[in-house]
Amino acid sequence: MIRQLWFSWLLLAATSGRLCSAAPLARVDYVRTIPSVREFTKSHSFWAKLVDFVAGPPEDRPEIVRPYATTHDSTGRLLVADPGQHGIHIYDFEKRKYQFVKGPRGRELVSPIDVACDKNDDIYVSDSVRARIYVFDTRGRFLRTIGGTSGDSRLVRPTGMALDRRARRLYLTDTLRHQVLVFGLDGSLIRVIGQRGSGPGQFNFPTALTLSEGKIYVVDAMNFRIQTITPEGEFAGAFGELGDQTGTLNRPKGIAADTEGNLYVVDAVFETVQVFDTKGRLLYYFGSTGTKPGQFQVPTGISIDDRDIIYVADSLNRRVQVFRYRRLAE
Repeated sequence: MIRQLWFSWLLLAATSGRLCSAAPLARVDYVRTIPSVREFTKSHSFWAKLVDFVAGPPEDRPEIVRPYATTHDSTGRLLVADPGQHGIHIYDFEKRKYQFVKGPRGRELVSPIDVACDKNDDIYVSDSVRARIYVFDTRGRFLRTIGGTSGDSRLVRPTGMALDRRARRLYLTDTLRHQVLVFGLDGSLIRVIGQRGSGPGQFNFPTALTLSEGKIYVVDAMNFRIQTITPEGEFAGAFGELGDQTGTLNRPKGIAADTEGNLYVVDAVFETVQVFDTKGRLLYYFGSTGTKPGQFQVPTGISIDDRDIIYVADSLNRRVQVFRYRRLAE
């Protein structure tokens, strides 16, 4: 059950990269922190509690150690990629169930960076060390891998993913290839986009991407910008620059879009979430450095569901924080 909101941010219009004193346009409410696995799966019977007290929690209930990215499936389950635990946490809040996916025996996940779900709720996991995309069914059973060992489909450091469920396309950033790769869900390579550089359509250590309103937005991390490309790989725009002021980018990590098309960019140095419109104009930001609710320590991934519930992987605080975006009546 969602606990009562603790606080919220009133979000003001931004002018020239600074928040102005106009009437509030929207608000982001802090909702909750995802509870520890032990709390989520804690036993109700006396004997079960006694066993857990004496022997410790079962090994299939690993705590969150270094969450990096989140997503949700069609049933509302929350999936958390945790390279610190070498696996994927799956929370089913409605059924109050928990599952941990670590991969097939002998080929377990090493560094799961991102997680995505297709329309059948099959689970896709990018492993940056294994240099593969692992695919599991909705119950966590291993199905196949995506990514070749040679040629154009060879992966070097796969990281962020965006899945177009309708077109059955998987968009992937390969950080060390400095490219975006497009795969069919059968594993076939459809397209390779970009090369290393700082020009339009070129990338320098891209880390994440998201789909919104028919466009692909790529976190071009070491060019300190967000690039927009079409599904066909054509350059469609860019915004952002290196800086230490609100509206600039320093260490951009994750990106997601809300139902209005606003882009939420997680910055691991600023330890905030900055929100831009599709033209790159800063709308507002939320968060600060710390360990309290609504504060972050090296946040990395972000995802937003179709109800505008925001999930932020708060990496060094070993937690996922949940927020809600609400547009206010004008």
